[in-house]
Amino acid sequence: MDETTKWLLKLQYCENISWKDQYLLLKHDHYLETLSRMPSTEYAQITGRSTQQADLILQKLHSLSFNHLYSSLMKSSSIFIPIYDKLYPKQLKRLPQPPWGLFAMGDVKLLTTENMLAVVGARNGDQYGKEALQSIIPSLIERNILIVSGLAKGIDAFSHELALQAGGKAIAVIAGGFGHFYPQENIQLAQRISKEGLVLSEYAPDKKPEKWQFPARNRIVSGLSKGVLVVQAAKKSGSLITASFAMEQGIDVFAVPGPITHPLSEGVHSLIADGAKIVHCADDILMEFKQE
Repeated sequence: MDETTKWLLKLQYCENISWKDQYLLLKHDHYLETLSRMPSTEYAQITGRSTQQADLILQKLHSLSFNHLYSSLMKSSSIFIPIYDKLYPKQLKRLPQPPWGLFAMGDVKLLTTENMLAVVGARNGDQYGKEALQSIIPSLIERNILIVSGLAKGIDAFSHELALQAGGKAIAVIAGGFGHFYPQENIQLAQRISKEGLVLSEYAPDKKPEKWQFPARNRIVSGLSKGVLVVQAAKKSGSLITASFAMEQGIDVFAVPGPITHPLSEGVHSLIADGAKIVHCADDILMEFKQE
């Protein structure tokens, strides 16, 4: 691992380091060559932090041992993929705020898969949502479509499980680090995906998930994918955030309609009204993938 990657890895473990901090540091010094000897006054000048904040951040940064961090990653069968690595997905570099690095657990070759479909929906998705996915996902797997989702309970978990049951591959993008899989009820599913697919996070393994990280991780879920399928979503739903990211990224949004009396149909039907493609079967998605 080169020196730039070593320092970038340490930045991911450093408390209070923001995406903007890293952007400004890399803009100032593309290879982070001066970071090891940077005084707090210079850090403050570059990032706009107070000198006191800069001093605390640098103290934490210099207290971190690269050898210890690297050893911990190896023990957990994880790797760190910096943004300039050939394994880093090119499509994520087009995001307004791409992760500076990805922590990966599992088959990293899956990142080169051409046809990925994000599947998102309600955490309280019910039997209707599960049956809809059961009728769609196996046919997608037969056509080598890789399923991407966020490991949340409900529709996310259903889509991961059905993809694996059908003999396919799945990528789970999580909030927080690998040491704090959330929700707890999906820990076994996460472990299975790490063995049969791939788990990704932009956060170091020791980072506990925070509320703001869940909508932030949705940009990666959509960013990896050729399309986003929404199955059951309330009027105010995190799934709509993912769909919004997809629309901003020029990615197709697909939606499974539901009963007009069901509250989990409201968000889906609003997407359809805004131009999302209605999905009744896998062919409705496969036809769009073929056209690209």
